[in-house]
Amino acid sequence: MMKTYRASCHCGSVAIEADLDLMQPSFRCNCSICRRNRFWVAVAKPEGFRILTGESELTKYVFGSRKNHHFFCKHCGVRVFGIGNDTPIGKMYGINIGCLEGVTEEELSRIPITYVDGMHDRWDAAPEFYSHL
Repeated sequence: MMKTYRASCHCGSVAIEADLDLMQPSFRCNCSICRRNRFWVAVAKPEGFRILTGESELTKYVFGSRKNHHFFCKHCGVRVFGIGNDTPIGKMYGINIGCLEGVTEEELSRIPITYVDGMHDRWDAAPEFYSHL
């Protein structure tokens, strides 16, 4: 069921709202950036994403193909969201589930996870090893 969630960085400088269905699969990836910062993604469509505060407090990082944009709070370093510009569903916002406010540990434990092998650009397959993600 689609619901509006608020998410924020650790220091509170950046806050967003996103319309998410946490009964739909979330994603854990083994690509170089997701593995390093343990990014756990729920997908929002562009029309279901809003920056509430702190847009000027964000630092954008891009690498490789430069298709995806990674945004971090420049004060606490937390990545609240990223933008996928070339995905199977078109442009999408990846919301860091760990930044969602008001979601209980029990609710988090029920979110389905799809593991993807971004390390080898196999977005339709799980990596051989993924329990550490």
